[in-house]
Amino acid sequence: MGKKVKKEAEPPPKDVFDPLTIESKKAATVVLMLNSPEEEILAKACEAIYRFALKGEENKATLLELGAVEPLTKLLTHEDKIVRRNATMIFGILASNNDVKKLLRELDVMNSVIAQLAPEEEVVIHEFASLCLANMSAEYTSKVQILEHGGLEPLVRLLASPDPDVKKNSVECIYNLTQDFQCRAALQELNAIPPILDLLKSEYPVIQLLALKTLGIITNDKEARTTLRDNQGVDHLIKILETKELNDLHIEALSVIANCLEDMDTLVLIQQTGGLKKLLSFAENSTIPDIQKNAAKAITKAAYDPENRKLFHEQEVEKCLVALLGSENDGTKIAASQAISAMCENTGSKEFFNNQGIPQLIVLLKSDSEEVREAASLALANLTTCHPANAKAVAEADGVDPLVNILSSRRDGAVANAATVLANVAMQEPLRAGLQSHGVTSALLGPLRSANTVVQSKAALTVAATACDVEARTELRNSGGLEPLVELLRSKNDEVRRHASWAVMVCANDELTAVELCKLGALDILEEVNLSASRKNKFSEAAYNKLLNNNLSLKYSLTGYLSSSNIISDGFYDYGRINPGTKLLPLKDLCLQEPSDQRAVLLVNSKSSDVSPPPSTEDKSSDVGYGRSISSSSSFRRASKEKTNTGFGSPTEEKSEPPSGRNTALSKGTTKERGSRKGRGKKEEERVKEEEEVSTLPKLMGEGSPEKEWYPPFDPDFRVYVYEVTKSIFPITNIKEQIEVLARYVAEKMGGKMSKEKLHNFSWELHISELKFQLKSNVVPIGQIKKGIFYHRALLFKALADKIGIGCSLVRGEYGRAWNEVQLMNESRKGLIGALPPPEVYIVDLMFHPGGLMKLRSREADLYRYL
Repeated sequence: MGKKVKKEAEPPPKDVFDPLTIESKKAATVVLMLNSPEEEILAKACEAIYRFALKGEENKATLLELGAVEPLTKLLTHEDKIVRRNATMIFGILASNNDVKKLLRELDVMNSVIAQLAPEEEVVIHEFASLCLANMSAEYTSKVQILEHGGLEPLVRLLASPDPDVKKNSVECIYNLTQDFQCRAALQELNAIPPILDLLKSEYPVIQLLALKTLGIITNDKEARTTLRDNQGVDHLIKILETKELNDLHIEALSVIANCLEDMDTLVLIQQTGGLKKLLSFAENSTIPDIQKNAAKAITKAAYDPENRKLFHEQEVEKCLVALLGSENDGTKIAASQAISAMCENTGSKEFFNNQGIPQLIVLLKSDSEEVREAASLALANLTTCHPANAKAVAEADGVDPLVNILSSRRDGAVANAATVLANVAMQEPLRAGLQSHGVTSALLGPLRSANTVVQSKAALTVAATACDVEARTELRNSGGLEPLVELLRSKNDEVRRHASWAVMVCANDELTAVELCKLGALDILEEVNLSASRKNKFSEAAYNKLLNNNLSLKYSLTGYLSSSNIISDGFYDYGRINPGTKLLPLKDLCLQEPSDQRAVLLVNSKSSDVSPPPSTEDKSSDVGYGRSISSSSSFRRASKEKTNTGFGSPTEEKSEPPSGRNTALSKGTTKERGSRKGRGKKEEERVKEEEEVSTLPKLMGEGSPEKEWYPPFDPDFRVYVYEVTKSIFPITNIKEQIEVLARYVAEKMGGKMSKEKLHNFSWELHISELKFQLKSNVVPIGQIKKGIFYHRALLFKALADKIGIGCSLVRGEYGRAWNEVQLMNESRKGLIGALPPPEVYIVDLMFHPGGLMKLRSREADLYRYL
């Protein structure tokens, strides 16, 4: 047999590359392989890159630098499942790197990743695709992209996946997405709550925790709470709280319950099933601070609803909150204080905390934590508002001192709360007196200068409450508190302006304080504020009027009206009408001006500045004006000699201080004295008239002597008038008769009765000009005017009426007119039983029929008839 010959193998085709096995140890080489068209190489390269990226953050950054991300994005849509799976796995890991996230957003791969969530894909692909989305969804831009590419629906579907990793990644991504309200609305449409509730049954705590966190956000919406209740979600939550083994979930479960308690129907359901008592007992008895804190927060949220507060009160939630105040954890103290603040809207709760709660809160005011002090002060502010008993309890529990200390806190909220409590305490007069001893007024200076509008508002309100006492106003004035208070009147905040105006109105009750407020520009600011329809308020108008009541000269010039309660005192002057915004010059400046053709300034002043004995009539000076230097022997004084007028009593001796007011001692024989003096009256009148012509002018101290105080010019004639009307008219018991007699007296002193036909011949202008020339000033004392018309007589009548207690108003009209109005009861109604009608208003005639009273029915018609 022949020898067998071995058959040679056929050589490979010449156009086929022989297989090559390469072992690469460089990541850069493998990255280059990602561009290979061979599926096996791509799959192995992706597998190698996945293992490399899994080792740490530095490797992820290396892959980014090597340019691996862009070719990998193309592999997400590769036809081969293994290549596609491996590429998805890489992105699940790489997406945790912030730089990779940024690049992925720029490459717009979100649609490709979401496509991997399709039902037909493998579980592994679902796991890493959902992981990639969970990492990406931490940033807002990616959330928008996921929502726009329809990624929410497949994520909700994957909540029912049998793979726990898929569930975990999906619910984590949904949790991140729910931070945006649009995603929450989309979840409600996708009915996502039932599958999320199912996750609470998972055996994996991380999945349960993420599910609770997700529910904690989406149940902020009312529709979501309703869906949760309808799917027995509340029962699941209560069961979690009852299970001690799930104590790591209790905090988040309480957050969800807190949201549910805001819904009245859910709260009733919890109460009916006994869940509310369990919740309160759980919060009170738990040893975990965060659980107690979240329980208190749950009560706080729910207590904003009136019905919820009522239900909580029935369940005695106050006891639980008072117990939580004693916690050692600051967060729990803060949450409990906030819950008490919310419950204060319920009257029953306020009364409960009067005995229990207020002492504990005052203890918290002394805490080292400013957050605790702020929360406690807020609770006290709400407890004491509109509740005098609680305000009294705060004062009795020695709460004033810590509250005053908080006024210097760095936290604006704490300062505002403390100021509110102090204002509430100061509303009660017995408690207000004790506040001053604690230095409240000086402690308010800092808050008044605060840049925070809430602090400014509360501080001004506290000033308004505390400044009702003279001592408080004095301390405020002396400590420099008026200046920042006046500045608050300029505030653009309505509440600040309102409370500052209120405080100014209260402070203006004190004349010295009112004068100081005017010096600081309060009157000008309030005038400007009241000119604005949007900025003015009732308090700004009241404060303006209050300040004007302490500056009647300005009030009369601005408003042209003085009421019966506006009592003219010495130093009043009538400059004439001025427009709003025009500054009224002080009397001293007007006295120093030279005479001019302007209207004479009428001065009322019966008070002498003399301290030395009256000079003899030989000390005369006829060429001295207000404000010019004078010698001591030539003073502005003049003796108040006897002056007799028919029907009026007059002093029989020279008096340096004629009595005035209602304390005057009256002689029983006044009528007889009048008759006995008629014989000598004429001679004495001539002598007094002669003295008037040669007497020295009213005294003006201070000119040329800066160290001496300036006094208004003295009007001895007016002082005599005051004495005479006090002596003769004051004793009259009938008010109407008093008015009539006083009107005749004023008319007699001002030139007597006039007739309308001869009024143009009454040369009062020449008389006033002569007085101005003689006095070398535009300021003319009212007593020196012997020829006066409407506005001279009306002013004199008002000034004298105020001295003897006759109530009358002074009204300025047009064209030099002015008149007085008085109120009188209808004589026919006196003695009748029952409610009396309001008094009737009369105009006092001082010109044409002195002493006549014209009933004011139609103001315009009656005034036209009189004037």
